[in-house]
Amino acid sequence: MRWVPLFMRFLAIWPLPLLRTLGWLLGHVLFAFAHSRRHIVQVNLGLCFPQLSAAQRGHLARRHFVVLMQSLIDRSWLWHGSEEVLRRRLSVKGDVSPLQGAEPVVMLAPHFVGMDAGGTVLTMLQGVSMASIYTRQRNPILDEWVRQGRNRSGRIKLFFRQQGVKQIVSGLREGDKLYLLPDMDFGREDSVFVPFYGLQAATVPSLSRFARLGRARVLMVATRLTPQGYGLEVGPVWPDFPTADALADTAQMNRALQAVIETMPEQYYWVHKRFKTRPEGEPGFY
Repeated sequence: MRWVPLFMRFLAIWPLPLLRTLGWLLGHVLFAFAHSRRHIVQVNLGLCFPQLSAAQRGHLARRHFVVLMQSLIDRSWLWHGSEEVLRRRLSVKGDVSPLQGAEPVVMLAPHFVGMDAGGTVLTMLQGVSMASIYTRQRNPILDEWVRQGRNRSGRIKLFFRQQGVKQIVSGLREGDKLYLLPDMDFGREDSVFVPFYGLQAATVPSLSRFARLGRARVLMVATRLTPQGYGLEVGPVWPDFPTADALADTAQMNRALQAVIETMPEQYYWVHKRFKTRPEGEPGFY
């Protein structure tokens, strides 16, 4: 895997249209040959978009693999390109001031394909110092490359998942801005079942928990892949959140996530087994 960082540095100097064409080609190749991942995407789309025809869901699945590969290729210039390139290809919409003040904030940053670009927008271009929870990559060379790329600004404090929540909460109480991605199935432990596209989905209530324990405000940041690069959309601070009811808070989170997915359904991370953990007695989907 030593060739991956070197190859991405080489790609960093390519024009964006050429990179996106390469991603388009690799996306179609992945769709054709990654049978297990294609099955996961097709199951997820069938569960979440039953109103679409099989042909429409097939087209959506193919588009997903394309934008997924384009976003992976784009990490070349996101992590190795010049600041001039970043400013030309990245934009932000919305009020960033809550992320630049002294008060703690938890950002709901869902798993859209542009999530790494969103972190780059905030840290490299907006000067936001923030914290994030990091899961180690299996390959040590790739792990080092990913960590260096995500923290090329030097403004990210990385917490490792196995460290627990105490350090994260302490950081929030000191004013941290936490970039949180809680919208995946992490198993039955510490999860609650709340609706997601009408199905009970195992969801960690960490957004509500961290906001309550860290006395932090909450807002959503969603990053959209565009022909020009990426656009980060910073939402308003959520009023009356968190409440004393973590279950209701987590259901609210999923509703807010669905609303954004509807605006760019091909860009959500459908290759993840979002409905893998089922309530007791329910059969699996995958």
